[in-house]
Amino acid sequence: MIIIGERINGMFKDIARAINDRDPGPVQEWAKKQEYNGAHYLDINVGPSSTEPVEAMKWLVEVTQEASDLPLALDSTKYDAIEAGLKLCKQPAMINSVPAEMAKMERVFAMAAEYNAEVIGLAMNEEGIPKDADMRVGLAAELVATADAFGIAPDMLYIDPLALPCNVAQDHGPEVLRTLREIKMISDPAPKTTVGLSNISQGTKNRELINRTFAVMAMANGLDSAIADACDDELMAAVATARIILDMDIYCDSFVDVFKQRNR
Repeated sequence: MIIIGERINGMFKDIARAINDRDPGPVQEWAKKQEYNGAHYLDINVGPSSTEPVEAMKWLVEVTQEASDLPLALDSTKYDAIEAGLKLCKQPAMINSVPAEMAKMERVFAMAAEYNAEVIGLAMNEEGIPKDADMRVGLAAELVATADAFGIAPDMLYIDPLALPCNVAQDHGPEVLRTLREIKMISDPAPKTTVGLSNISQGTKNRELINRTFAVMAMANGLDSAIADACDDELMAAVATARIILDMDIYCDSFVDVFKQRNR
């Protein structure tokens, strides 16, 4: 299970202030904390309020890399900002994200091919997020086929079936889990899978419990990665435990610590 740390995001007030003031302190603190707690990638997003997303992304990439050697997931709907960030990444990055819309896929997959970047593909198109698994899997197949046309192997692609908040779209939950299973049959090698974990609990009480439970259920259905709170110790422990039960890691009495320390 690959953990993509979610916390360097301009939607959080401290990061928004840091970007506005060009204060590297909060950004680098969260980079170090997430790396220490077991994150494999750091997602960085300038947020919706940035008036200069290209310059903000360049600054975020630079200051984050000063504090951590983890690879970055560049998160933005502004593809010029992502490309500016890719040029500064010290190691191959991840592009977050692209929907199954041809113009956007062509733009993103061309960048991915040029910079040897992985890509998160969203199981949605101009019509929005489909409800049922069959349509989600169909959109995933479009993403895989288009990526292949740009020379990007399926295992460089992470399909996000798009979990919605369980308090307003409860019937989507089983469809997301079925999508995760069926995505693995699209191609050989199969694309990887990911979710924005906190989306499932948006607007609910007991958010942490919902996130942890969904993470384990999704892993049992083929989830490979999640954009998540890497500093939630109980979430990381649940993921580490699920890896043991699913025979992904060899059991030892300190398996939680081993999972967290793998990238240190």
